[in-house]
Amino acid sequence: MNSDNDKYDAILSSPRETMAFDVLIVGGGPAGLAASIRFKQLCMEHNKDLSVCLIDKGSEIGTHILSGNVFDPKAIKELFPEMNDWAAEFATEQSSNATPVQKDEFLVMTEDEAYTIPHMFLPPQLNNEGNYILSLSQLCRWLGSKAEELGVEIYPGFAASEVIYTNDGSVKGIATRDVGIGKDGVPKATFERGMELHARQTLFAEGARGSCSEELIEKFNLREAKNPQTYGLGIKEVWEIPEENHQPGLVQHTLGWPLQTSLNDKIFGGSFLYHQEPNLVLLGLVIGLDYANPFINPYQEFQKWKTHPTIRKQLEGGTCISYGARVLNEGGYHSIPKLTVPGASLLGCGAGFLNAVKIKGSHTALKSGMLAAEATFDALKDKDYPVAESGDLSEDEQLIQLTQYEDAVKKSWINEELYQVRNCHEAFSRWGITGGLVYTGMATHITKGREPWTLDHKETDSAKTQPKQYFQPISYPAPDGIITFDLLTNLQRAGTYHEDDQPSHLRIKPDLAAIPSGTSLNVYGGPEQRFCPAGVYEYVDNEDGQDEKKLVINAQNCIHCKCCSIKMPHEYIDWTVPEGGGGPQYQIM
Repeated sequence: MNSDNDKYDAILSSPRETMAFDVLIVGGGPAGLAASIRFKQLCMEHNKDLSVCLIDKGSEIGTHILSGNVFDPKAIKELFPEMNDWAAEFATEQSSNATPVQKDEFLVMTEDEAYTIPHMFLPPQLNNEGNYILSLSQLCRWLGSKAEELGVEIYPGFAASEVIYTNDGSVKGIATRDVGIGKDGVPKATFERGMELHARQTLFAEGARGSCSEELIEKFNLREAKNPQTYGLGIKEVWEIPEENHQPGLVQHTLGWPLQTSLNDKIFGGSFLYHQEPNLVLLGLVIGLDYANPFINPYQEFQKWKTHPTIRKQLEGGTCISYGARVLNEGGYHSIPKLTVPGASLLGCGAGFLNAVKIKGSHTALKSGMLAAEATFDALKDKDYPVAESGDLSEDEQLIQLTQYEDAVKKSWINEELYQVRNCHEAFSRWGITGGLVYTGMATHITKGREPWTLDHKETDSAKTQPKQYFQPISYPAPDGIITFDLLTNLQRAGTYHEDDQPSHLRIKPDLAAIPSGTSLNVYGGPEQRFCPAGVYEYVDNEDGQDEKKLVINAQNCIHCKCCSIKMPHEYIDWTVPEGGGGPQYQIM
């Protein structure tokens, strides 16, 4: 047995193959793709040959991308200033419509009624004139094709599992996950060692709660003197409806029922419903993960919301064709970490640039990618021995810290946008829906972030969950299979897939092994059974007949929303990447 273990250890620790690039980008979302495109544009403008590699853990670009999405085109017009009509080109090349917003409504809902708030009383950030309804996963596929046309090397299906450091602690790149390891940890006949990808600069654009980005934030203490990040969970469906019921360009947001049923409710969240051509309805619910009641089930709240007369009538006669979920950053200005370390930078939602009041983050992600690319190019353009020519990263090269990138963000409209609404999320958390709306109105119309105070939040979303003894279990309506669906039926519409015979990528932290059956179940009622939008976690009876239930992790169901790494009591789950290509297979999200 020892000889077998020694053999397996030798295989698992064997040297990795390496590849080197001038720039490595981890993540194929808006920020990463914009960075790759802008960098290559600058190479062409200055006649420089510098190599760019972009990897993504999805099976192809776009399969792990989910967003509402009403799209602010400000950044994409800056990225492609020569395009007369980016939306038309996108529609032609991607066979997916970017539908101009035609009607914009904001409703407050009770259980049976809906009341429209006049636009004059809404934050100007919620004005969607000039914006487009589109599929962000399709937009990323289009951006990926533009990047490849410029010479970017794109490798989907490669999951970054480890950050590689130099001897002096600088970031040298990443290692991709080994494949072909069985559940028992033993290499199979299909085993392949992961690769090390080295670069002069590595740009992390993994999206909200990216595993490598979080490692850097912790290792380099990038949140020092910052508020902890707070998150929302967005759950979404896409429907095809009869064309006679379709209202192209309709944008509808709501507050109130079912998340808030009184004027003082402190649950931060609401819903969205968008009509995209030719006959699609994109709809979903977002709930702030700082909610207190452990019996809340976000998926069931979403299903219940669809039964409201205002929503139901827009879906009747239609068919749900896609489902998914993803967390989003809501901490805003005060939760943005330091953005750079020697050899690496944080981009997009991995850094936390989403504007929660505007309900948008794609435009800021794109802009951050462009700014990172410009700072990176300025730092590398005049250096000797580019990797594109030498094929290797010189051991003598000093990996620099791109402080000019962080400076550029602070001088950009990203900073201006987020500063204006810097206290709004915390206002809802402290004073509930009424106080939050009043404060947000004041901040967005009058003070624009210039209040002589800061509303800090000091607790993580996990710490905001309160013990079950203060609440009653919630009974949700049974699904009808027409408008509302059970979770496992909907999960099939996400197309999620993982190789069954591999170690779980959802791992209980060794020092917190007693938390699930002890604290989580006994104190909080096992909230992971309810907040996970993919049915990954369940408590079952012990086979040996003991009274204490045990936690079962159905990792094959995971849709990579990252909610469990945030909302678990004491954050007891370590979210690591599975084999590359695993996870959801979003096509139109």
